[in-house]
Amino acid sequence: MTTDLQALLRSLRVWDTELPAFDPGAAPAEPLPLFVEWFAAAVAAGQTEPHTPSLATTDAEGRADVRTVMLHGADTADGWTFASHAGSAKGRQLAARPYAALGFYWPVQGRQIRVRGPVRTAPAEVAAADLHARSTGALAAALTGHQSEVLPSVEELDRASQAAWERAQREPDAPVASWTAYALQPDEVEFFQGDARRRHVRLRYRRADSGWVKELLWP
Repeated sequence: MTTDLQALLRSLRVWDTELPAFDPGAAPAEPLPLFVEWFAAAVAAGQTEPHTPSLATTDAEGRADVRTVMLHGADTADGWTFASHAGSAKGRQLAARPYAALGFYWPVQGRQIRVRGPVRTAPAEVAAADLHARSTGALAAALTGHQSEVLPSVEELDRASQAAWERAQREPDAPVASWTAYALQPDEVEFFQGDARRRHVRLRYRRADSGWVKELLWP
């Protein structure tokens, strides 16, 4: 089985296509405008779900964890924002250690963006407004609750989910007290442009007292 996996892994290729050029010398002074530019380019190139980065956190014992989340926004005031239940695994981990990293991977263009920094919680009204601006399904999922808790059976999930859907349709402004908006204010943002010849371009923005410092990194 291991041999079969190794053979399969070695048969795979990445970036067997023409990739966009990236001139780090022409990059803006701050990372957010470049993020917006690359994000728009990923959408235009047909990248599937470009707004779903990996979120890495650590628990109270320093053990790493990672999962996929949905990006809710990015701006200079709040940084990169996402949401979850406060009692979920990531919510508990962020409460214990409010520092995290986001990783975006857009293989259509051979691009990655890594963002890391301290995380704070937004006011409850911000989280509520964000949730109620989304779909009925998003509200139903939030109303179902119990995220990351042990599930006794699939049947119990079916019952809770059905009840949540019915309430979300009946009460589109139903409150979800545990729903929390998080804002990651970056210390570092790295832009990675892949190259078929493995001459990858890496540009890191690092926050300093005087503003953002731009640095090239070896691939």
